[in-house]
Amino acid sequence: MDSTPPPTARNVPPFDPELTGALAALGEEAREPFTHENLAARQARDAGARPRPTVHDLQDDGRFEVAELRVPGAPGAPDVTLVSARPAGSTGPLPLLYYMHGGGMIMGNAWSVLPQILRAWALPLELAVVSVEYRLAPGTRYPGPVEDCYAGFAWAAAHASALGIDADRVVVGGKSAGGGLAAALALLTRDRGGPAPIGQLLLCPMLDDRGDTFSSHQMAGVDLWDRTSNATAWQALLGDRYGAADLQPYAAPARATDLSRLPAAYIEVGSAETFRDEAVAYADAIWRAGGQAELHVWPGAYHGFDTFAPLAALSRDARDARTRWLRRVLGRPADS
Repeated sequence: MDSTPPPTARNVPPFDPELTGALAALGEEAREPFTHENLAARQARDAGARPRPTVHDLQDDGRFEVAELRVPGAPGAPDVTLVSARPAGSTGPLPLLYYMHGGGMIMGNAWSVLPQILRAWALPLELAVVSVEYRLAPGTRYPGPVEDCYAGFAWAAAHASALGIDADRVVVGGKSAGGGLAAALALLTRDRGGPAPIGQLLLCPMLDDRGDTFSSHQMAGVDLWDRTSNATAWQALLGDRYGAADLQPYAAPARATDLSRLPAAYIEVGSAETFRDEAVAYADAIWRAGGQAELHVWPGAYHGFDTFAPLAALSRDARDARTRWLRRVLGRPADS
């Protein structure tokens, strides 16, 4: 990994034309970097603006069975809220997508991501979804968020029968911060001998706190989530541990030195985003460890592109690729 910043006159990968139009429509306020000084105000603004559908909303006129569950957290930590959903009337144990929302560890909620996930995957793939409401930084620093995710995951696996899920067909997944948490959860449950997922769905994952990749410098001030925002979020999560040489991989999975015995990975990133090089390096490290990873680098895509331009051809291609991978992994026998 090259940690040398590129020269001031940078060659920056061009954005896809359809994505460029969506970016322009966002306005300057949405593109303002997160800093220590504006973090509290930005969090408050996001909490007020981000959708938080109710259980009734998520049921979508009876298409889904939805429940909010309060389950025990880690020792000494508060209970964790899980939002469980499945196609209405489904019979038999369903495969499970255990999902962690994005938001840079500082924003987001377990409810807002579900309408799209349920439409895109729960119905066509006939799977159950559990979305975890982990605590956010800086109110809760590491290891609080990943421990929330682990506690919910272990509970769901232990109560698979009651939830109507197949404990041998579970994928952990997430986007951005959620992708980083999914990678961390795969490492943590491996090392603790916990429930074993068969796949990890890592969408533009937030993996590396160090901010020293070529792409993090290359896309500074260009990508929607740039190195300034990224550093602010990591500092909020890690506090005094930020930049520590001995930081655990469960905090920042790019720090992992042993990527063996992990579930099959789907790793996706844009060619024009901050996280490009850390995502590519993570896929490469899995291959070097003898593991399985499917890597997609979408040309001209910035961070979160399919959220901001859902109708763009590139966004449709990305969603199709994710769905095909999920279908393959969930259809595969557990011991293959």
